[in-house]
Amino acid sequence: MPESNWNQQVITEFRANGGKVGGGFTGAPMVLVHHVGRKSGKEYVTPLVYLPKAGDDGSIYVFASKAGAPAHPDWYHNLIEAGQTTVEVGSSTYPVTVTELSGDERDRVYAEQVQRMPGFGDYATKAAGIRTIPVLELARR
Repeated sequence: MPESNWNQQVITEFRANGGKVGGGFTGAPMVLVHHVGRKSGKEYVTPLVYLPKAGDDGSIYVFASKAGAPAHPDWYHNLIEAGQTTVEVGSSTYPVTVTELSGDERDRVYAEQVQRMPGFGDYATKAAGIRTIPVLELARR
């Protein structure tokens, strides 16, 4: 899974601005998720939009949308296999436990994300009948 130049630009901007990025992500909550390739053993950092967990200052939700592509993103498989990782939120870096949501809880959280960022509804429409977009809770350890 090659680290894209676009991702690197977002990562650099995120770190230079205390977790804030511009362009199409202006105002969106961003997280840098660290993970290790389950096959390669290589370390990666992936910038993602997240949804804060209500009433919890350390847990967040991320969405393995891959813009509605037919397959889950590689980072999703890496996180599921590892079960834990490290994230950068704002200017803080901390360890998290990874849990995949299912059923009504997954649907509720995904619907909340669609309300906040309607593009996630488009991703779900593209993936419909092929896959359900996973929702992961990253809980501060």
